[in-house]
Amino acid sequence: MGRGIMREQADGVSPGASLAEKVEWLIQNLWPADAGPPRNNVETAATIARATGEDISSTTVWKLRTGRQENPQLKTLTALATFFGVPIGYFGFAGESDPIGDDLTIKALRRDVEQGVIRPEVLRALVDLSPQTRRVVDEMILAAAAADRTRRA
Repeated sequence: MGRGIMREQADGVSPGASLAEKVEWLIQNLWPADAGPPRNNVETAATIARATGEDISSTTVWKLRTGRQENPQLKTLTALATFFGVPIGYFGFAGESDPIGDDLTIKALRRDVEQGVIRPEVLRALVDLSPQTRRVVDEMILAAAAADRTRRA
């Protein structure tokens, strides 16, 4: 599970604009720690089905993650929302989902701090920076995130 200090914020994408991006973001950033990281879509579907009681197939997970299914059944979205502990509105239109995405980003950051992925003193130092210095750090983080996405692609 690759987690960084900041999540993508450019172009209003946080944590994702399309349904596929949102599902992938949840899997990468809010997968329950006690579930063990999934290695593939079969494990992802089985874990979600076990936790929610909703029959979800690995094919459905694959279609959602790859953008081949943009209009899933409500029961599928409800199972995802339940499993990840997010409001169903997260899967809605940008006006409704953007504030939820922001809250989820903070939740993911908080979890990273609790798990020791991010040191609390780093976040405190960020808050203590002057506005001018914070803008420089912001640009550095966004550039590093863009370079990381390019490297992974």
